[in-house]
Amino acid sequence: MKLENDTGKDIIEPRLHLVAWEITRRCNLFCAHCRGSSENEQYEDELSIKECYQLIDEITKVGKPILILTGGEPLARVDVLEIAKYGINRGLRVVMGTNGTLITKEIAAKLKKVPISRLAVSLDFPSPELQDKFRGKSGAYQEALGGIANAIEAGIEIQINSTITKLNVEYLPDLLKISIDLGAKSFHPFMLVPTGRGKNLAEQELSPQQYEDVLNWIYDKQLELGGSFFFKPTDAPHYMRIIKQRQKESSQSGNNGSFPINNPMQTITRGCLAGTGFCFISHRGNVQGCGYLDVAAGNVRKQPFSEIWANAPLFVHLRDISNIKGKCGVCEYKRICGGCRARAYESTGDYLEAEPYCVYEPPHWKKDRSR
Repeated sequence: MKLENDTGKDIIEPRLHLVAWEITRRCNLFCAHCRGSSENEQYEDELSIKECYQLIDEITKVGKPILILTGGEPLARVDVLEIAKYGINRGLRVVMGTNGTLITKEIAAKLKKVPISRLAVSLDFPSPELQDKFRGKSGAYQEALGGIANAIEAGIEIQINSTITKLNVEYLPDLLKISIDLGAKSFHPFMLVPTGRGKNLAEQELSPQQYEDVLNWIYDKQLELGGSFFFKPTDAPHYMRIIKQRQKESSQSGNNGSFPINNPMQTITRGCLAGTGFCFISHRGNVQGCGYLDVAAGNVRKQPFSEIWANAPLFVHLRDISNIKGKCGVCEYKRICGGCRARAYESTGDYLEAEPYCVYEPPHWKKDRSR
């Protein structure tokens, strides 16, 4: 819904669809791209189970979003299944982001019993040697495949996540094929945002033109697959522009440029959802627009989550897209795209600046620059 007033503001009405919750920062792997620079150690001052229950109660005051339990490695937290069960009992759909290496048959059965609706398992390379090197542990590839097999056998939906850089962009077709062959429900390439340990991969980030090429390839493949398999990029808000551009081209040529989506876990809504439909909660209770935008909107130990979501200055700023600067600010696609606020922040120190990895130049921007 679009809200405007005489102040010139252009507000996106917040509707909380997704909450990613870093239930623990501890992890049994040492991945090259890790947002949280996680290590296999007990982190001090993580939210207690009582605080976790209170937080879930607060989230349900805002709505009934999908709750993504992530980390670190969420299965490294001993009471994670109790927390997940509590969320489900409060009416939330609970899913989990995991590296897959800890999913034994016994754990898979427990996850199904909770029940966890879906597991998003990280797989970045189509070979053991490359995956193990990227994930910092020998055997990580085979353990992840074993975990996926155990989860599917237990009746849990699987989603494959891959962080895409120059190191593995050439393997995208292979990763898509593996996802389909394994029996996953969807494949989500995550376009690298170099934060945490991932800053060491900054030189491996795709160029703006490579982003454009990859996102067009993804569109073509999703069109080819139709409704048989869902394939969506993450951390790439300008994909929404590409969808609109490609659909317009298709309609002008008389072709059907759309693809069916019929699963609530597989919706494409807006590009950057930070503070409008999505937020991230850290292991110590910091609330952020997303896990990559390292700016705290508040902390649930100091203020109820519902108040943070409604009134935090960070979220108020993000919801008013008239605040967005540079070419993103004059772009005709900014309502559906918004640009990656995390990349803007990492590149400039200002989360309202233009998305630095988008090649598109809006007509108004070209006009202004030509003066």
